[in-house]
Amino acid sequence: MRLDPFYLIVDDAEMAERLVPVGVKLLQLRAKDMDAARLRREIRRTRDVCAAHGCLLVINDFWRLAIEEGCDVVHLGQEDLAEADCAAIRAAGLKLGVSTHDSAELAVALAADPDYVALGPVWQTKLKVMKWAPQTPERLGVWRQRIGDLPLVAIGGITVERLPQVFAQGADSAAVVTDVTRAADPEARAREWLAATAPYRR
Repeated sequence: MRLDPFYLIVDDAEMAERLVPVGVKLLQLRAKDMDAARLRREIRRTRDVCAAHGCLLVINDFWRLAIEEGCDVVHLGQEDLAEADCAAIRAAGLKLGVSTHDSAELAVALAADPDYVALGPVWQTKLKVMKWAPQTPERLGVWRQRIGDLPLVAIGGITVERLPQVFAQGADSAAVVTDVTRAADPEARAREWLAATAPYRR
């Protein structure tokens, strides 16, 4: 599985519809606190805009809906991974990404035979209070050695200015939420990310 170096994470379909047309090729929908009907609508809208623009769509957590709505990839945290039916995800033809925060979680993730592994938070993140200390870019280098050729996603506190540190340690893709979605001009910031990640797009 080849990942675009710019991995954008959004909370809803509205933001996806704004930013995917800018040129985003890898997008995760991380929808929280929605009822089932709205969640399905959000997934469908995001799926449709991604399909129209050749963007790979990752659904966070909701693997059953991802299967039902014909999405590309499902991303699971450790708790969700423990409860998910990975065989059903595979049978439906979806790819699987897994979050990791320490060595024990990496072992659990690798046992699930994922298509990519994410490590974070690389730096302090504004998004939520984390029980893990910042991993540092150097930890990405350790993960790179441990996972071999498996794609590695860096997440947490990453900005355009910090990108070179992430890719120098072997990350294949840099995930971002607030640096784009909470920017004064999200479209302009997304274009900055696309330009900054262009040298790593192979």
